[in-house]
Amino acid sequence: MATKNTKKKLQFWGTGRRKKAVARVRLMPGNGTIQINKRSLDEYFGLDTLKLIVNQPLVATDTIGKLDIFVNVNGGGFTGQAGAIRHGIARALVELDEANKAPLKKEGYLTRDPRMKERKKYGLKKARKAPQFSKR
Repeated sequence: MATKNTKKKLQFWGTGRRKKAVARVRLMPGNGTIQINKRSLDEYFGLDTLKLIVNQPLVATDTIGKLDIFVNVNGGGFTGQAGAIRHGIARALVELDEANKAPLKKEGYLTRDPRMKERKKYGLKKARKAPQFSKR
C-alpha cells in the first residue's frame, strides 16, 4: 500500500547571529526563491545593499537559483538582520556540502561578528557621549 508522499524533502538548517538579530535559515532544493518572515526578499529589504549582503554566500558558492531559502529572523535592525541571514545561509550551505566551506571561510561569511553595542555608563548620556560642559 503506497502512501501519498513517501519521498522526504531534503532540508538544511543554519542559525545566524549579528548584534541582537537571530536568523533561522532553511535551505531546500528549488528554483531560488528567498522568503524572509513569510515575505519576499524585495518586500522585506528595501535597500539594494541589504539584498546584496543576503545573496553573498550564494554568489561565493555559485548556488544562486538552485535553492529555495526560508528565513525566520527577529531582533535588531535591518542591517543586523541582513548580516544574521548571511551567516545562517553560509552555515546551512556548509551543511549542504562540505566543499562549500573553503570559499565561505575565505570570504569570512562563517565567522560570527563579535561586535556588540557598548553599554551605557552612569553620568553619561550614551556609552561615551558626555553631557555638554559648562564652566558656570
